[in-house]
Amino acid sequence: MFFYDPNYLLFMAPALLLVTLASWYVNSAYGKWSRIPVRSGLTGAQAAQRLITNGGLTGVQVQGISGNLTDHYDPRDKVLRLSPGVASGASVAAVAIAAHELGHAMQDSDGYLPLRFRSAIVPAINIGSWLGWIMIFAGLILRMANLAWLGVMVFSGGAVFALATLPVELNASARAKRLLADTGIIAGEDEQNGVNTVLNAAALTYVAGLAAAILQLLYFVSLVSGMGGRRR
Repeated sequence: MFFYDPNYLLFMAPALLLVTLASWYVNSAYGKWSRIPVRSGLTGAQAAQRLITNGGLTGVQVQGISGNLTDHYDPRDKVLRLSPGVASGASVAAVAIAAHELGHAMQDSDGYLPLRFRSAIVPAINIGSWLGWIMIFAGLILRMANLAWLGVMVFSGGAVFALATLPVELNASARAKRLLADTGIIAGEDEQNGVNTVLNAAALTYVAGLAAAILQLLYFVSLVSGMGGRRR
């Protein structure tokens, strides 16, 4: 229903533009640096295994996963899942992404507080993402302001999650850059620049996600705030 509201488009247009630009940038950076071989000759999977060994991360496994840029670390199973292009690619982009995900494994091992906080709120966010807007629109339809505002509070968890994600991702990238240089997986200013470009592009997608979450929340706030005016 709200997708046809001009005000919704007014709120979300900047976020949609930023999300589109971020997606283009990350695909462009990955496309360029996935074609440039890393001098160490290591694939993403081999780089991850070396970092696991050097970091003493016992129990962390590396597995494959289908798709493109679907790489992630699963703290529940202690598994680093790498997409085909990253696992088997011996490129600057492949080792950058593998090291970033390995950074999450190190966060998990270290008990990194922002990661623990983000993991702890996931169940509530999964419920609030759909329950919140149902409560908002039920409150609007039934003219129950308290219910609508409660829905806004529940829905705001998505913005909290997006905000909590930023330090987690930025820290993982910082760890990756340091680890790759310290272990000799990358060498030279050109490879370092490539790693920085790929990981900075990835970070922009999380900034765009946060912007989208905040602007959508602000739209719902404006919608509920206008209830009094519509009654009059």
